[in-house]
Amino acid sequence: MEVWQRSSRLCVSIYKELTSCRDFAFKDQITRSSLSIPSNIAEGFERGSAKGSTKFYFYAKGSCGELRTQIYIGIKIGYIEKDKGLIWKDEAEQISRMLAALIKSRNP
Repeated sequence: MEVWQRSSRLCVSIYKELTSCRDFAFKDQITRSSLSIPSNIAEGFERGSAKGSTKFYFYAKGSCGELRTQIYIGIKIGYIEKDKGLIWKDEAEQISRMLAALIKSRNP
């Protein structure tokens, strides 16, 4: 699934970029929310039923919102370079839209 591939790439980028971040609470929170997106997509895909899948796609979509908030804060406090953060934020928004379309297709 393209949405899984894109969210996995975003997660890897965030992990790599923040390896030297010394604020372990912030780093843990943002990496966990980024990891939650592809993980929940994968779990939803494996569920089989539309209802079971949709629940996990909603979790992934919620994690996108959480991640965008953390990126915004990370930029404002100087942990994330603005240009990089805006790219991540845009990608998280696109992934969220893809998840919304996936949810809609599973529940016509």
